[in-house]
Amino acid sequence: MIAMRDASKSLFMSGFFEELQRRKVYRVAAAYIIAAGFIIQIGSAVFPAWELPNWTLRLVVVFLLIGFPIALILAWAYDVTPQGIRVTTKTAAETHLRRNLIILITIGAIISAVAGFLLLPRAAAHKIDKSIAVLPFQNLSDEKENAYFADGMQDDILTNLSKIGDLKVISRTSVMSYRDGTRNAREIGKALGVATLLEGSVRRIGNRVRVNVQLINADNDEHIWAEDYDRDLTDVFAIQSDLAKKISATLQAKLSPNEKARLDRRPTENPDAYLLFIQAERYATGPDMFSDDSRKAEQLYEQAIKLDPNFAAAFACLSMVESWAYHTFDPTSARRERARVTADQALRLQPDLPEGHLALGFSYYYGDRDYERALAEFEIAKRDLPNEAQAYMAIGAIQRRQGKWTESTANFERATTLDPKNASFLFNLGFSYVAQRNFETADKIFDRALVAAPQAFSARALKGVVAILWKGDGQVAENQLASAAPATDSGGLVISTQVWVMTLERKFPEALQAVQQFPGEILDTHTGRVPKAFFEGLIYHYQGDKLKAAAAFEHAHIVAEQLLHESPDDAPRHALLGEILAALGQKDAAISEGKRATELLPESQDAYDGPQISAALAEIYAWTGENDEALRLLDHLLATPNGMTVPLVKLDPVWDPLRKDARFQSLIDKYVAKP
Repeated sequence: MIAMRDASKSLFMSGFFEELQRRKVYRVAAAYIIAAGFIIQIGSAVFPAWELPNWTLRLVVVFLLIGFPIALILAWAYDVTPQGIRVTTKTAAETHLRRNLIILITIGAIISAVAGFLLLPRAAAHKIDKSIAVLPFQNLSDEKENAYFADGMQDDILTNLSKIGDLKVISRTSVMSYRDGTRNAREIGKALGVATLLEGSVRRIGNRVRVNVQLINADNDEHIWAEDYDRDLTDVFAIQSDLAKKISATLQAKLSPNEKARLDRRPTENPDAYLLFIQAERYATGPDMFSDDSRKAEQLYEQAIKLDPNFAAAFACLSMVESWAYHTFDPTSARRERARVTADQALRLQPDLPEGHLALGFSYYYGDRDYERALAEFEIAKRDLPNEAQAYMAIGAIQRRQGKWTESTANFERATTLDPKNASFLFNLGFSYVAQRNFETADKIFDRALVAAPQAFSARALKGVVAILWKGDGQVAENQLASAAPATDSGGLVISTQVWVMTLERKFPEALQAVQQFPGEILDTHTGRVPKAFFEGLIYHYQGDKLKAAAAFEHAHIVAEQLLHESPDDAPRHALLGEILAALGQKDAAISEGKRATELLPESQDAYDGPQISAALAEIYAWTGENDEALRLLDHLLATPNGMTVPLVKLDPVWDPLRKDARFQSLIDKYVAKP
């Protein structure tokens, strides 16, 4: 009996599959699967370009899965004949029609369910990584001096992309290291943390420009698309705008109406002004930013503005150069006023210009130390330039001065994420860790800066500073400075740093020889401009040559008075004058100047530079025999972020007057075991 049932069942299944073949269901199923796969593949490529939401692809997959059993039923019931679609004829042997249909529907549903289980998660997970790096463009022009034009094209395309909030765009400085050598898309993508790369070439002949670009998948080094443009020089902005829109569409980045409007806006109608503008960018964004670089950038921006008085972006960039000059080497009222006027003019010409708000923020920050107004402007710039690392860096710098070390470090880290190979940003991040006495982390960050900018003097100098502050190792610092490439700085920053290190090592003859080789009368230092004679006076004093020291300090006094006259409210210049007066034996006047410096820049208003001014006052006290006050301040500074460190205090000859005081050694012992 059982054998008869098994035979009947086997006969039935055999007849079922024969009927599937007769009714051509196999053929329809295969054709449907091939067509559905093609539709899904096309949809996954086309839907992102059409900016359709991700759920639309999943919906298409669901419809195709539901349609599969329906297609099988229709194939069973109907047949395509030369006379048209007909109901499939029944055979005499066919029985169990209802059972066959149920089996057919069940098989179709099972196949659809299994396919859905495999396909839907992939469709749901289909998400494009909206990140890109614009690599340096190759200059194919016959005139090699047109290299700046290729850089300018790359930079402006990058700037346009950085205005799109839905994109992650790596800043210019980090991609410039890939200008030369063989490029490996996967390695670059991994190093910069992006999924796509844009590379290209530029050929300029007179006022004619040819641009070729390729968008590349960084994961597999495959070209996504390529474009060629052959336009007049006046059309370069249209090229930049068109590329930004195509890239955003490919990466499914949403463009707001404001972002579209900013992409379509031309910064200038004057091609010559534009050429000067992009030349200036080279000097305005260097890793060292020597004073000479600032002056060259200033001149080029001014020339661009002269050609186009409505060039808002040029006014904004000029303002930032003026603010930087005021902050670093020329803290004069004229420089501060110029920074404010040019920032205001940029925003008058274009009120919604993000770079204008960035420039105004720096004017408030560097020029007025008005942190709240500066932060408000930086937040506007960050909103409209979401990929602008400089805005995060500026916010972090202000928070650092406010003593908000955790928040500050987070913003510095964010800036270095957006611009991971920007040596200047790494310098700032590293010195924040130095200020918090996390020297090991700082040292690693300065190693990254050395990789990013191996020719930069500042990278070597900061490695040396860490070695001194952390371990008191002046030899490491000297070796780092010796291995730095010759700098083009004519302001004296390199020499002043070398002299500082040699003085700490008590190599006084070498230090004196180095400073006397400088042809100018005033040197740039990391704290401002200092008379050359001041360094000479210090060295003579440490050597015990009182007559030469006094003569040098007298000359330094005259120069310091002139510097203070140029900028009467500059705290470092008051502190410098106080130190010179202390060396000349004018105790009361020296202490008065030192206290005036701390009033102008108290630690309560500046947790970063304030301790350095307090340290200058402590030095004045040490020079003038006020040991109690000097030791009190030293005790405070050894426990304060960005104050003093035990290794530096042990090395610096400025503290020699205190070394015979038992309290000095007790102070060293108190902090020697602390970080």
